Order: sequence, then C-alpha cells, then structure tokens
Amino acid sequence: MYSKKVMEHFQKPHNYGRMKNPDGVGCVGNPQCGDVMKLYIKVWKNKKGEEIIKDILFETFGCAAAISTSSVVTDLAKGKTLKEALKIDNKKIVESLGGLPLIKIHCSVLGADALKKAIQGYQSKKKDDK
Repeated sequence: MYSKKVMEHFQKPHNYGRMKNPDGVGCVGNPQCGDVMKLYIKVWKNKKGEEIIKDILFETFGCAAAISTSSVVTDLAKGKTLKEALKIDNKKIVESLGGLPLIKIHCSVLGADALKKAIQGYQSKKKDDK
C-alpha cells in the first residue's frame, strides 16, 4: 500500500517537534479524516540577503501518510528561500515520497498548505512589526 519512502518517513520522521519562538506557524487540518498538521519555521537571511528557511519542525496528528508528508515537506523546504519554498506543491511531495495511494493524496495537499501558511504567517508578522 505505502512506498518504502513513506514508511521510512513514518517510522523515523525528520524534523519532528515543537519549536520555541517560531517566526511562522502553519496549522491545517482535514475534518473528514481528522489529520492535523502544525509546521513551524525559523527564517534567516543568507549571504545574498535572501530570506531562507533556516529551521523547520512539525507536529502532526494523523495517519502514516500525514506524518510522512509532514516529514518530507520539512526536508524539501529546509535551506530554501521563501520564494523557492512557496513553489513546493503536493505533486512534489508525492513524488518525493515515491507516491501515495489516491485516497491519501489529501495529506500531501495539507503538507503544502501548512508550509504556505507558515510562510504567510511569517510575512504577515514581519509587516506588523514595521
């Protein structure tokens, strides 16, 4: 049912945990299946002055696909500029996991949405600080 990559991320998720003082938080859920994802980001400027995702953590309550999706999103986004991270979509997530059953594709959408919300939360907070 699940690819080897999905099972690896489920059994040993990358970047799992709660972040103290995050720069942005994205929280999404699917009321039909009960999955809830919370993604935290820390943003820094690289040598070029571009804002990058320096650190990223997640907490997810859900199935193997939801946890694996959250884990792989953190791998895909870490070290990327915000502009690059915003281009991470559910297709890239599914591809990175070696596929997902059709009934679990919504988990990849949640992962992409949580990342976008975390970045938007950071950008909104930054505007409010000005």
